[in-house]
Amino acid sequence: MTRKIAIFDTTLRDGEQSPGASMNTEEKLIIARQLIRMNVDVIEAGFPISSPGDFKSVAEIGRIAGDRCTVCGLTRAVDKDIEVAAEALKTAKRPRIHTGLGVSPSHLHDKLHLTEDEAIERAIRAVKLARNFVDDVEFYAEDAGRADQDFLVRIIEAAVKAGATVVNIPDTTGYNLPWHFGQRIRDLRERVDGIEDVTISVHTHNDLGMATALALESVRNGATQIECTINGLGERAGNTSLEEVVMAIRMHGRELDAHTDIVTQELCHASKLVSSITGINVQPNKAIVGANAFAHSSGIHQDGVLKARDTYEIIDPADVGAAGSQIILSARSGHAALRHRMSELGYTFADDEFESIYQAFLEVADKKKEVYDEDLESIVHERERVSKAIWTLDAVQVSCGFPLTPTATLTLADESGEKHTVAAYGTGPVDAAYKAVDEIVKVENDLSEFAIKAITRGIDAMGEVTVRVTAASGEVYTGRGSDNDIIVSSTKAYINALNRLISDQREHTA
Repeated sequence: MTRKIAIFDTTLRDGEQSPGASMNTEEKLIIARQLIRMNVDVIEAGFPISSPGDFKSVAEIGRIAGDRCTVCGLTRAVDKDIEVAAEALKTAKRPRIHTGLGVSPSHLHDKLHLTEDEAIERAIRAVKLARNFVDDVEFYAEDAGRADQDFLVRIIEAAVKAGATVVNIPDTTGYNLPWHFGQRIRDLRERVDGIEDVTISVHTHNDLGMATALALESVRNGATQIECTINGLGERAGNTSLEEVVMAIRMHGRELDAHTDIVTQELCHASKLVSSITGINVQPNKAIVGANAFAHSSGIHQDGVLKARDTYEIIDPADVGAAGSQIILSARSGHAALRHRMSELGYTFADDEFESIYQAFLEVADKKKEVYDEDLESIVHERERVSKAIWTLDAVQVSCGFPLTPTATLTLADESGEKHTVAAYGTGPVDAAYKAVDEIVKVENDLSEFAIKAITRGIDAMGEVTVRVTAASGEVYTGRGSDNDIIVSSTKAYINALNRLISDQREHTA
């Protein structure tokens, strides 16, 4: 059996320190309920003395947590802080006071103005006072990543002897390289008397982009608790991302001799919930929970994933609560991806038919970042219109603007493939294009309706134009056309309407 690694979530305390991420009590309770559903081991609910809101949040979260997880309140190594935290935690069935002070030369000399011996005395006093109120006390050695290692051994041993049940070794500034930090953890295990009887926790920051690596190296060297946040929220560049360390441990549990009890299927929901409440969006390429975490746009990758998911995905999307693998159709997509998506939409084509569809798809994809289902529907419908067409659009070019006269140069192909080109003026670019069509087709009609709408998303959306023309007989004919270019869409729609009119006239004549 592998070692159990406790997950200490500090989204509601350290995560809230991200600029703009402040949460009220009700919002914290919503997130706390999600953390409980995920089966986190510890929720650091706040810093009770910092504000009445934090005090209330800690008390309310203690009340709803019951015995499902430990609820923790942060303090400085100050008597009043500890007393206030103890009061807030009275509602919790499993309370923990998290107290401590800075231990690096910078913190001791510049911030606290303490000698090493004075810092040890303060640490002992804080832990002992906290133990008067609760049985579970965590001692943090702030900025341990830059502390003198011999002093770190001394102060951690003093905290353990004073009654700490958990010792927290933070790389507060994210300064360390993973192997150096791992060596610190291993050295503490070897040199601190009594440390085998307490939990070794690590709290790593992401200033150099290595928070997850620091945490995992610590686990490899004996740590049994990781302090982390949903989406990696936190001061500056953030904290260790809960979803990343949990899934890394799940994927490499044997190598790390580790497991967690987190319900991983709740990870994506938790990420979206925190993002929604804080207003801090998750970057698309964020590991595990980003929008692109299971998205594939390269044709080579798409072909591989369609044949066997694990060719390019080491995690089953369902394991983290994601909707599934996404095949993103773009100019880089190949035949396999397009055929797969067309099949899902209910379309099947023979090889020769499909090649023309694929070429039409590439024409659209070259103009857009992503091709959506509505684009594919439009491509199919446009192909059907062209296959039945009497006249087809070969080219159209317009020039317009103030003070230019709108002009359209248009080329149509007839049924035999012969091309006809004319130029015409109009009151606007669409009017000029329609007059050019009329010069070639020469069918009496009256344009009675013109409507345009976007059929896909984004600024590069496909536009669909619907026109209705009335023949001399009074019959009304509808035509539709779609393209990224609105002039092209408009011209196609008009030609399609006229094709219907001409076809109907031929049937009546026959």
